[in-house]
Amino acid sequence: MDLTMRQETTSLVTLRAGTMQLSVAPEVGGSITRFTSEHQGHVFHWMRPASLDALTARSAGSTSSFPMVPFSNRIRNGQFRFRDHTIQLEQNFRPEPHAIHGHAWRHPWQIVDSSTASLTIEYQHTADSWPWSYRAQQLFSLSPEQLTVRFSVTNESSTDMPVGFGLHPYFVRTADVTIRANVGSMWRADRDAMPEALIAAPTQLLLGGTGLKPDASPLDNNFVNFGGRVLIDWPEQQAQLEINADPVYQCLVVYTPPEQSFFCVEPATNYIDGFNLAAEGRTDTGILVVGPSDTVVGDVTFTPRST
Repeated sequence: MDLTMRQETTSLVTLRAGTMQLSVAPEVGGSITRFTSEHQGHVFHWMRPASLDALTARSAGSTSSFPMVPFSNRIRNGQFRFRDHTIQLEQNFRPEPHAIHGHAWRHPWQIVDSSTASLTIEYQHTADSWPWSYRAQQLFSLSPEQLTVRFSVTNESSTDMPVGFGLHPYFVRTADVTIRANVGSMWRADRDAMPEALIAAPTQLLLGGTGLKPDASPLDNNFVNFGGRVLIDWPEQQAQLEINADPVYQCLVVYTPPEQSFFCVEPATNYIDGFNLAAEGRTDTGILVVGPSDTVVGDVTFTPRST
């Protein structure tokens, strides 16, 4: 797709460092739209490139990666309790009854600062059905070796705010691609894709395993005790992507829907439906409670390699 055509549709910011390029569309939910590098004359897409239609429609869910805040994944029926208050959120992914992925992926972000190899963008939320105001920032830093995304959330309300955040990258699916990750248990999902019980993770997904093939293992599951490291291998392309996440990202969601051209590996701070699990008394949900004017922050680094 011709980049000039895309720029006629929405404003993109493109960073460059060595052979690495990153394009971001602040207006489309603060999403990444292209992440590539060149090796021996071949351009490799380390994430699924956004289509022209996705940019025209302002569809963050059809880009390369979008941010999730003030929670990742789903909250059952959009409702939870926090300190004796019931919070009711909008259905934002109809006809699904749950609230999903928060606010920021559905709203434009503003550019705070940019240079040849770095970009800072910001999303401001004013309290509404989510009764806290907050400010989220993403700092994209590109070097000739890697991309780092620093995510921060600041509570701009006068009371404590529960919060979660994460990244939702999409990767190109091939016949032989494999995923390995440093994870603990897996939440088995019910019919509504909600956590039902903790069970053992598939052995092939573990770092010492053979690698999980998306085509062979349809998943939409939350893995806990995420140790911060993921390896994605495309052997037919002689390419590997290593993902490293700060400890604040306690969870990893692996989404491998059948008969699709993509798969997702999503570092997140909180469990799926973690707000309700926390209200039920679980203390390991990854939900962060942020005081007034306080900030939580975490880095995720993507390092491409030729193998």
